[in-house]
Amino acid sequence: MKKVRINERKTSILVFTLSFTYLLSFLFEGQVFYRHAEYFVYDGSTVIFAVMVVHLIGLIMCGFIVGHAKTAKRVIILSNVICAAASVSFFFRPTVFWEISLIISSLSCGFAVSAWGYFLKIGATGNHRMKICADVLIFSNLLMILISFISGCISSFAALSVLIVTLILAIIFAGYLPTEIEKNEPKNDSAISIKLPLRLLCLFIVVLTINSGLMYHVINPAFAHLTYLTNWYWSVPYLLALILMRNLPGKMNRSVFLYIGMSMIMSAFILFMLLDRSAASYILVDTFMLGACGIFDLFWWSILAELLEYGKNPAKIFGLGLGANVLGVLAGGMIGTAVTSVHLPEEQTTVIALTVVCLTLLILPPLNRQLVLLLKNHVYLNAFSGLDEIQKKQIVTAEISHTLTERENEVLNLILAGKSNQAIAEELFVSINTIKTHVKNIYSKFDVTSRAELISAVLKNQI
Repeated sequence: MKKVRINERKTSILVFTLSFTYLLSFLFEGQVFYRHAEYFVYDGSTVIFAVMVVHLIGLIMCGFIVGHAKTAKRVIILSNVICAAASVSFFFRPTVFWEISLIISSLSCGFAVSAWGYFLKIGATGNHRMKICADVLIFSNLLMILISFISGCISSFAALSVLIVTLILAIIFAGYLPTEIEKNEPKNDSAISIKLPLRLLCLFIVVLTINSGLMYHVINPAFAHLTYLTNWYWSVPYLLALILMRNLPGKMNRSVFLYIGMSMIMSAFILFMLLDRSAASYILVDTFMLGACGIFDLFWWSILAELLEYGKNPAKIFGLGLGANVLGVLAGGMIGTAVTSVHLPEEQTTVIALTVVCLTLLILPPLNRQLVLLLKNHVYLNAFSGLDEIQKKQIVTAEISHTLTERENEVLNLILAGKSNQAIAEELFVSINTIKTHVKNIYSKFDVTSRAELISAVLKNQI
């Protein structure tokens, strides 16, 4: 059984890697597309914004349409078929079919990426799921570098042909994806909602990825003359950061690396202001910038993967998370375009960009703290809700020794049921301030400061 799961995991990684390579290399401001457009003297920048918006729509829509692993598998296969067929139009001169093909492919890719959320959830939990995220990001970026190299050294037609082959391989391997994953459905009851942590995570991702959009419009154009170097080196620090993060011990506090990434990205903009536009300067700036992007990406991908454990529809959760990523890039791109369109001196443009970066990074620590607390709540609540009613009563009864009043005991029961302060107040027909007072007293008696710590204390040595 274990061997089958490993094979399923490898198949899942392979399918997503192949599909994601096409997205990164061609649709999502990919170098292959830009080289191909340059060959035909076609202004690709006019349609890129629409492509990203449509891709965002596909990511979000998929979760509301796909509700089962079998459907997810079919969606992945069909989406790759559509992308492969639509890509044929790019072997011919630009017509309206180019725009139509880009829009259809972007929408289809959005569906395929979201649907893969089902298979990310299969056969792995915790740190193993984080490693799967790292693997697909590493392998897809390696393939993208190879295909971009083919585009630059041979031709964009050859690179496009390779991309179509990757899509065909994705279709073939997708046929081996498993569909029986009902056993992995979350055991927690409906009272335990992931809406708040998912919303917080999406805000977290948008704030993080605004900086990526800014990078494309502020830093990259300044080094456009270093064509050979920028073609291959730009993603090397990103890959190294991913590999480092992937191989960290499972118990290491990942939040430390969030602060490391924040300092790296600010250093990148400061160095950009101070240094010239030589190759050595590019290597230094890009190392800090893309290294931070690698840390940030795997950081939020791993949190998103953890959230899959508590939701009934992985496609919806995964699609919303990656949709927030696209939205952040779009927002950063719009800010970058607005800043550069006024034709300020480069120094002033960089200062404005750095200010935006600093403001976004200031939001991250409190957001991260709230996310960690919410995720801990779900871990403990999921464990408690998996017990039978007799065990639950025994655990709560054991806490009478903490001299809880009768009302505090009621509040504790409702906290363990996953209810918010507002929901508890409505159920007990009292004001929310009264409930907050009871919760504060309960925290004091258990010597804790949060719901996660309270539930951990209640369940300690009981489960």
